[in-house]
Amino acid sequence: MNIETARFNMIEQQIRTWDVLDQSVLDLLGLVKREEFVPPKYRSLAFADMEIPLAHGQNMLPPKLEARILQELAVMPEDEVLEIGAGSGYMAALIAYKARHVTSVELIAELKAFAEANLARADIRNVTVVQGDGAMGFAEVGEVDVLMVSGSLPVLPKAFAEQLRIGGRMAVFVGDAPAMSARLIRRTGHDAWESETLFETQVTPLINAQQPSRFSF
Repeated sequence: MNIETARFNMIEQQIRTWDVLDQSVLDLLGLVKREEFVPPKYRSLAFADMEIPLAHGQNMLPPKLEARILQELAVMPEDEVLEIGAGSGYMAALIAYKARHVTSVELIAELKAFAEANLARADIRNVTVVQGDGAMGFAEVGEVDVLMVSGSLPVLPKAFAEQLRIGGRMAVFVGDAPAMSARLIRRTGHDAWESETLFETQVTPLINAQQPSRFSF
């Protein structure tokens, strides 16, 4: 496989055709080497339009989802960002090029170490990977400008929305398979938020995600 040809085809055939037209995002996909964040045994799938398996049943998001979400979040150079679910560290790496700082919370120690090693190899220094459970937000970092939830949630806890600063944006995948939607949520006031559905999808659930009330008979 020619790596640069595969990267070019990913950008042009998968991502640009999925309404990702922000040139700064497309440039980042060429700059941040996705294959360096993929487990070695799946390196040949680094640019495929699919979730890539990680340890403990977790997955990397498909490239077009990562790119579209990055575009919609419109991260600014002064932004403080919180990511729930570090995974391989790739999404944090993309965001880090646009943000002031990223705190990425990862529940699984093996994935925390994997993400840290990948980020260090890529010489990305403005990401802090923290081991912890972010399923109900991560109050330790306080309010943030941008929040990225990298696993799906059956229901969205209010704690996530309340962790946004006014003007802040959050990307989250909400629902149960097969009916999940990617949403962009903006905090517009002290007690005011706006929610926009971006697209329908299926994403691996976040570990320990809050569950809706379910009736049994």
